[in-house]
Amino acid sequence: MYQLSVLFEDNHIIAINKRCGDIVQGDKSGDKTLGDDVKDYIKEQYHKPGSVFLGVTHRLDRPTSGAVLFARTSKALTRLNELFKEERAIHKTYWAVVDKKPDPLNGHLDHWLVRDTRQNKSFAFPNERKDSKRASLTYRYLGSSDKFHLIEIELHTGRHHQIRAQLAAIGLHIKGDLKYGFSRSNSDGGIHLHARKIEFVHPVTTNPLTIIAPPPDDPVWNYFVRMIEG
Repeated sequence: MYQLSVLFEDNHIIAINKRCGDIVQGDKSGDKTLGDDVKDYIKEQYHKPGSVFLGVTHRLDRPTSGAVLFARTSKALTRLNELFKEERAIHKTYWAVVDKKPDPLNGHLDHWLVRDTRQNKSFAFPNERKDSKRASLTYRYLGSSDKFHLIEIELHTGRHHQIRAQLAAIGLHIKGDLKYGFSRSNSDGGIHLHARKIEFVHPVTTNPLTIIAPPPDDPVWNYFVRMIEG
């Protein structure tokens, strides 16, 4: 097993910095999941015999990196599921590297998303239509390199491929994201969309928690991290 990047853990929850390409929960590919790796880690770390409980509370797209939260007890899972259902109870912040500078630099996007399961893709529309779901986010421009631009995104809803589809709808394409219009893929098959931060009230202790995930170690991300951290 590779070395998991654990961002936070206690008896109730564990947060992992997911790599591009890791799958959070099983699908038709049959590939080993991040959840399986976390169970292996807990079993080894705490010398647990038998099966290990682990609850999936939310997902990230396979090519996306960043913070993923799991529940280690059924009580924590039930309470986290309730938090994720409440609008704005859990604040999720993403970083995206895109091909154009947004105009305006900062803004709010509201769309209606229609999911095409055959293509495994979502399409954003300005008005409600059949089988659509409302999608809402706020974005903020953070800076530019010679080729790319970094924006920070706060999600207000959690829809399938929401950030990728909504940004594409305003002409912004995430580096490496061929499915949503970027010109070429990244060498690792991932995309430059990163779940940077999760803020919420701990489901058991009720203490406020902020979990921050460092972006992957590559030249583009490293440039922007140096720019932000000065």
